[in-house]
Amino acid sequence: MELINRELSWLCFNERVLQEALDEKVPVVERMRFLGIYSNNMDEFFRVRVANLRRMIQINKKEVEGFKGSPSELYSAIRKVVLKQRLKFEVAYKKILEKLEEDGIFHLDESSIADSMKENISRFFHDTLKHAIVPIILDKRTPFPRLLDSAIYLAVKMTENKGKVRYALIQIPGEFNRFFILHENGRRYVILLDDIIRIHLRDIFPIFEIIKIEAYTFKFTRDAELDLDDDISISLLEKIEKSIKNRKKGIPVRFVYDDKMPKDLLDHLLKALNLKFGLNTIPGGKYHNFKDFISFPNFNNPTYVYPSQPPVVHPSFIDQRSLIKAVMNKDILLHFPYQQFDHVVDLLREAAIDPKVRIIRINVYRVASQSQVMNALLAAVHNGKQVEVVLELQARFDEENNLIWSNRLKEAGAKVIFGAQHMKIHSKLLQIVRDNGKKEHLITYVGTGNFNERSSRIYSDLALITADPSISREVSRVFKMMDLNMDRSAFKLLHVSPLNTRRKLTVLIDNEIRNAKKGLPSGIRIKLNNLTDQKMIKKLYEASKAGVKIEMIIRGICCLVPGAKDISENITVISIVDRYLEHARFMVFHNNGAPQYFLSSADWMERNLDKRIEVGCPILDPDLQKELDTIFEYQWRGSVKSRLIDKQLKNIYRKTNGAPFHAQAELYKYYRRLIEPISPE
Repeated sequence: MELINRELSWLCFNERVLQEALDEKVPVVERMRFLGIYSNNMDEFFRVRVANLRRMIQINKKEVEGFKGSPSELYSAIRKVVLKQRLKFEVAYKKILEKLEEDGIFHLDESSIADSMKENISRFFHDTLKHAIVPIILDKRTPFPRLLDSAIYLAVKMTENKGKVRYALIQIPGEFNRFFILHENGRRYVILLDDIIRIHLRDIFPIFEIIKIEAYTFKFTRDAELDLDDDISISLLEKIEKSIKNRKKGIPVRFVYDDKMPKDLLDHLLKALNLKFGLNTIPGGKYHNFKDFISFPNFNNPTYVYPSQPPVVHPSFIDQRSLIKAVMNKDILLHFPYQQFDHVVDLLREAAIDPKVRIIRINVYRVASQSQVMNALLAAVHNGKQVEVVLELQARFDEENNLIWSNRLKEAGAKVIFGAQHMKIHSKLLQIVRDNGKKEHLITYVGTGNFNERSSRIYSDLALITADPSISREVSRVFKMMDLNMDRSAFKLLHVSPLNTRRKLTVLIDNEIRNAKKGLPSGIRIKLNNLTDQKMIKKLYEASKAGVKIEMIIRGICCLVPGAKDISENITVISIVDRYLEHARFMVFHNNGAPQYFLSSADWMERNLDKRIEVGCPILDPDLQKELDTIFEYQWRGSVKSRLIDKQLKNIYRKTNGAPFHAQAELYKYYRRLIEPISPE
């Protein structure tokens, strides 16, 4: 079966992020931030996907899906792509700096700093920065320190007057902004903490008689997989806490270093870290941990960042004193970040003080560290409501934050339920149980994204809020299933993984295949983050061969090969990478002119369909169906930020007939028009 390798497809996605950093139409500081996003993405890729590939190499697995070769050969192919992208990264960084220089903003390093600026920098170093620096001499008497994935390190080489060479290590303090700004003669200058430390290396090691001292940046990445053993004598909570600590001791999977680092210093580090040159090592430029550049200063220049697009109010909530009553009158579809996530928080706050509300249930995957959602739940507990929180402890890289919130909720009196060890709960559900004395009403929320007000300003997600009794009753059964550890319920409307999602999606696709074969109208529209599941890909190929036209918007990984002769000629796939991270998942099946609409928390990946609790929900309201059509039409029409997905992984920008159409910008205008007239530009 024709497939694109998952890892190579992911690298292709991250190259689309890199394209944004190279795009001169993107505001200059936003371009710098895309470099930070690219770097952060690459860190996670090595910690998770490359770490998994390393395990495949260790067990001597012979084949890899979608790749003609062994895991070792795939690793070599990955390394080749990463090194090629690294060159583009350096070009992007150089061009961004050149653009800033045109506006009188200059990047300085230890070799270009003017004498007139050194006093200011020296004062900052000696008064503030120096006290946070802990230098470590690397010798046989001192055990090599345990390195942190999130840290930036300087490897120091000191040559003394008698020819003796010493090595040392400095972790750049993470509690300070990495960018130090200077003003002089109407110009602005930026120097990184890395270079401020380089300037003062002799002050850090004053006791040595140094002839020459130099420092080179490197970063270190470990396997991030949590090892949850099968010891039934300890709880999942204890296992998570133990595994988080062990993660910090994980096996190395990447060592990125300044390619100008002297060979003797590099060899010393590799030996101490038990790494081999070439296998896990990636040469790079002078600066690493570019994820910090997500916070690069904008110098209070509005042209350096995207134009302000404050989320708008949903039309159904304008001048509404009660959000619950608005939902009971009509289903509501929220689209973040175009519309306010505050509506979700306000709904919870209203439920917390409503005398008729008895129970609030929610399942949480990721929340902000300072979460308004969680604070609203705590308020509900203090107001005597029964609050039940299904909290996923295994949300990768958010385990510690979720542990903290689980303790706070339990201390307040909420009922906290943890997912099963081998079954992550990834659905996005909220339910409010309201009793007016005569009848119980259920207000239900089914979403595609996390209950996280911070990410809701960056991630594009959808959420249905409904009082529909049929949908609400089935969501109640999902919560019961979570509480009773997979009590298997029957679901007529909902797509619930791992119980029926795959089967229901297959039935929907088969229906389109039958219609196409009968000569009836057919078609499928799909919007996902990732498509990797081979059974679903095979089914889509079958539909294409039958004549079903399939249009897909896949942000990230796409293992399906579109446009292949006699296989997928009726399938077109595009990817949108832009200001907002496309995260919503929804599907439309033509159904011979009576379209069926669904939104879901699940991507079409084996883990989401078979190994997690996920929930998809039909959209039944005709007005909301039209809104989903509009969203897809806008994004399918888009040309400014859309790339065609193909087997060659070229990331070619899509060309469409007519004037350029910027889907995300036009969607924001669309939502503005729903609440206020906007004059045409």
